[in-house]
Amino acid sequence: MAKKSLYEPLLVEAAWEVCNQIGGIYTVVRSKVPYIVEKWGEQYCLVGPKLGTRLPAEFEESLEWDADDPCGKAVLAMRKMGYEVHYGRWLTQGTPKVVLMAPSEALPELKEIRQNLLTHHHINIFNPDDLLQDVILFGHLLYKFFAALEAAAGGREIIGHFHEWMTGMPIGDIERNKLKIRTVFTTHATMLGRYVAMNDKNFYRNLPSIEWLPAAQKFYIEPQVRLERLAAQKSTVFTTVSDVTGKECEFLLGRKPDMILPNGINLHRFIATHELQNLHGQFKEKIHEFTMSHFFHSYTFDLDDTVYFFTSGRYEYFNKGYDLTLEALRRLNERMKKENISTTVVMFFITKQPFESINPKVLQTRAVMDEIRETCEEILKQIREKLFKAAAANADHHLPELNEFVDDYWKYRYRKMIQSWKSDYWPIVVTHNLVNDGSDDIIKYLRDTDLVNKPDDRVKIIYHPDFVTPTNPLFGMDYPQFVRGCHLGIFPSYYEPWGYTPLECVARGVPAVTSDLSGFGDYCFKRFRNLEDNGIYIVKRRNKTFDESADQLAETMYSFLQLNRRDRIILRNTVESYAENFSWESLVDEYEKAYREVLS
Repeated sequence: MAKKSLYEPLLVEAAWEVCNQIGGIYTVVRSKVPYIVEKWGEQYCLVGPKLGTRLPAEFEESLEWDADDPCGKAVLAMRKMGYEVHYGRWLTQGTPKVVLMAPSEALPELKEIRQNLLTHHHINIFNPDDLLQDVILFGHLLYKFFAALEAAAGGREIIGHFHEWMTGMPIGDIERNKLKIRTVFTTHATMLGRYVAMNDKNFYRNLPSIEWLPAAQKFYIEPQVRLERLAAQKSTVFTTVSDVTGKECEFLLGRKPDMILPNGINLHRFIATHELQNLHGQFKEKIHEFTMSHFFHSYTFDLDDTVYFFTSGRYEYFNKGYDLTLEALRRLNERMKKENISTTVVMFFITKQPFESINPKVLQTRAVMDEIRETCEEILKQIREKLFKAAAANADHHLPELNEFVDDYWKYRYRKMIQSWKSDYWPIVVTHNLVNDGSDDIIKYLRDTDLVNKPDDRVKIIYHPDFVTPTNPLFGMDYPQFVRGCHLGIFPSYYEPWGYTPLECVARGVPAVTSDLSGFGDYCFKRFRNLEDNGIYIVKRRNKTFDESADQLAETMYSFLQLNRRDRIILRNTVESYAENFSWESLVDEYEKAYREVLS
């Protein structure tokens, strides 16, 4: 294809997370949008499900549109069939056209949809859960939309790009009914691979011998796996996000990917340049406030000699490498105590687990800390005013006794606050009351190894089973700000098809640990040199024992602690500049190659 003709076909991208933030695919699609719109313009449209009763806040519906717009014509055709279809713009950079359809619109046709899947694709949807039912209902609507789009396109070429098994169902019928639509299917993680990896510590070694059907039946996900295999095998071009996942696709989906489409980032959202250090300092102070409220009622340590580590993501104890991280932290703690290192490491686990409420003791210590701050502000205000008047009226050039400027009321209140602040219990490890406290793997490990924030522990643990948001009473900032305030992100995943969390750290100037089993880590390892000098640390997990990987991770963290403040500042600047290697400005070319391939 000549480059000038690549942008002439209609490009329609379907994803479950269009205007619907659930996980990493939302980030992939949303961050890529500006670079696709720049090339395709109005030839580009996204399609996703309308989940819930209200339209997403980031979607703005259009009341009218160009009469020659093929997507608009397809929407009108769908409405004439009796479906409620929403057409508008995604309120993100690039403001692309978006079609949203509620799966429930196809509910009256559920029996027919299930029969079609069984007859033509040998997929038996028996007693589906809510998600699976929504997926097949939406898949039916999505096929209808593409059929209407083909009729409205007037012979123009159409590329349909489908992400994940949740939107790949129409590919089978597009191929069976010979619609003039070229299809690209991208799997970001195979459904079966995720389940098997969570339950098999030798997943990669055993991968070639896994029989997909018995494995899918074992985990009760046969229909989902069959839908994914259908999309992979019937698509014109099949892609995935990393070489690591490519091997998985070959054995579990029965087709080797035609090409790899690595995930990028929209660097314009992250640029800080000269403000990098200021932003780090600003948000580190907010983390300091939490640390003081959480620990200092029991014992204190030097905040100027405190380093903040964190990990975050979906709660998959084994897949996300939480088990390895905890073991490495235990070894680091023992080494720091043995070598009498004064530095304190505060490690945050930011994930999502069912909880009943924030622990009342955690809330109380935070509230008392806020009261202490307000009391200190009032005392300072009083001292400031009286000191100024004394300086203006007094010929004595010596600094007066400042205690004399404080009223007895504020002296009493200050003393009372400090007395009520101190406690006789150690700082709590988990900030919330978990629904399943007794069976939580993180809590169980910490209790078994006695890593429970004892005064002599050099590594302190904060397990926060909820995402960090500005309305969170414990931190009072959003997640990107929290990341900027930390010193090191730790993500040594065992199963991670790509891994946005370390990439987002790099874009914010925060050094990050990843693994050679994650798509991002594997991508970096194969393409770049001197990664550690650029703030990207790769833990080797392929063909390594758990102990060997834990030792390496502990050594990596220990080496990081040897950096002084100046070294860390230099490293943050280096890391941020290195992020350009992962910008969509260059990586979107891989998508263009896929579209050239599908058209040829």
